[in-house]
Amino acid sequence: MAGKYILAIDQSTSASKVMLFNNKARLVSRVSLPHQQFYPQQGFVEHDAE
Repeated sequence: MAGKYILAIDQSTSASKVMLFNNKARLVSRVSLPHQQFYPQQGFVEHDAE
């Protein structure tokens, strides 16, 4: 597995998070981008896919 990486993606209700690990399971990099929730009507929640 030399030279390979593992990319983990977490799409939560408050942010999109990405973590990059090397072949020894050590964290190489991570990024978190918050996103806004919209409530068009009672009981509905939406996210802007763009």
